Amino acid sequence: MQMKQISSIGENEAGTIWRPDVTVATIVARDDRFLIVEELVRGELVLNNPAGHLEPDESLPAAALRETCEETGWSVELDHLVGIYQWRSDTGGHFLRFTFAATALQHDALQALDTGIVRALWLTRAEIAADAARLRSPMVLRGIDDWLAGRRLPLSACISMLGTSA
Repeated sequence: MQMKQISSIGENEAGTIWRPDVTVATIVARDDRFLIVEELVRGELVLNNPAGHLEPDESLPAAALRETCEETGWSVELDHLVGIYQWRSDTGGHFLRFTFAATALQHDALQALDTGIVRALWLTRAEIAADAARLRSPMVLRGIDDWLAGRRLPLSACISMLGTSA
């Protein structure tokens, strides 16, 4: 069956379509602590969940696994989708973030971390909240709070149709 090409709704006068940045994040809890990265962003040290952008031809779960490993040296197993968050930054950037929960499996202390990542930390929710002014976005603490509140969506909610023709 041939798929019909759908015209683009929402094109501006130049013919381009507005799109948010699609990102993934991972909440990794161990005891009463969460895996957090300290990263340098535009000259400021900020705190974030292990997170990053979805790459072409990459599924959302694969992106979450890759970003967590690249930014922290931790291999993890995804357990749940916690939530999908939409946010606009003060600079006007629009983000659509898929936040997963994961279990830490193994750490490679010799792995070089992604550019801009200063270090990975294990912090309590109280420590993260006390440093709220340094959070990269409000999505950091919101995802943790949603996880603590028991929000759990099945990983099967993320359906990748990459490589399919129908």
